[in-house]
Amino acid sequence: MKNNKILITILAVCALLSFMYGCIEPFSPPEVNSDERYLVVDGFLNVGNDTSKIELRHTQNTNESSAFFPETGAKLSVSGQTGEKYDFIETKNGMYILPPVNVSLSGKYHLSIKTRDGKEYVSDDVPVVITPAIDSISYNYDQDRDAIVIKVNTHDPKNNTRFYKWKFEETYQYRTAYYSSLEVDLIKKALVSRKEDISLCYRTVPSTNIMLGSTIKLSSDEIRQLPLNIVQINTNKFYLKYSILIKQYGLSRAGFEYWTDLAKTTQGTGSLFDPLPSQVTGNIKSTTNPKELIFGYFSASTVTTKRIFISRGLGSYPRCNPPDTVFVSDAIKFPSGLLIGYVPEKSDLVLQTTGYCADCRTQGGTTVKPSFWE
Repeated sequence: MKNNKILITILAVCALLSFMYGCIEPFSPPEVNSDERYLVVDGFLNVGNDTSKIELRHTQNTNESSAFFPETGAKLSVSGQTGEKYDFIETKNGMYILPPVNVSLSGKYHLSIKTRDGKEYVSDDVPVVITPAIDSISYNYDQDRDAIVIKVNTHDPKNNTRFYKWKFEETYQYRTAYYSSLEVDLIKKALVSRKEDISLCYRTVPSTNIMLGSTIKLSSDEIRQLPLNIVQINTNKFYLKYSILIKQYGLSRAGFEYWTDLAKTTQGTGSLFDPLPSQVTGNIKSTTNPKELIFGYFSASTVTTKRIFISRGLGSYPRCNPPDTVFVSDAIKFPSGLLIGYVPEKSDLVLQTTGYCADCRTQGGTTVKPSFWE
């Protein structure tokens, strides 16, 4: 009798699971698989001593693996309510820049776009938001995560900002497991000393997540110890030296709501309880086709920045498999790797390894030291 009850229970659970999974059907919104190329506008008016950058490109089907589609040959300009106008210049495919200009901090401005095929777009008039300075950048080691947590501190004594957005660029110094001291001179057909040190590099990586903060529910416009970046120790970014440049932007309420909705859509999906994807279009409209979808939000603000360096010696020296031993004649005739140096007391033998193990440039960095490097 007891065994029958257990069997009935098992069958009931199986039936329930079969029903649950049998009801699941793949859902793909029409916008995801659409071949329509909607315009995407990414950028803002940098009110200060830096260049404004706006990138134009088109959406693509999520199943596509090709590079994005830039909008080239367009005419972009920013105009104020008092009649002033500033024209952007295209520097590369889909990237348009405006050198620093003096604009009224109390004025309102809008973006106008005219594409090569005659389509026209215009944004809403937006006010200039004055961004307060970054007070400090702090960090601490989180033992549970085995990571360095980098935090930002800021405040607006006038209580005018209330809405914030951040980006950052992290630059770190790293080296390879082996030092390559030899290279093949193809003209002389001989081994020569390598002139450039390719074992030590610097790599800069921009942030990708949308990072926002608000003090609207607080009595004072003050943000303290807000985590912006969590860097795992096993990345070895802190083994030599690490630097982070944080850029802070003040936002209007409408701009903050746009970026919040976009963050929920792009960063908050992944489980049953996450918000479902929605259509976030922004404040840019088509004047030639009111029904056309355009994605992006145009804003105007000053930008404040702050940089720190961190030298903690955390992580481990890079490791690679032991190098191969090859004859000098073979290394010259059939160069297939990087040469570390001669085998001790063996002038006809050299040690050879892969580019990853001896050429730091293969890991995305450059041997040129950044101008800001301490």
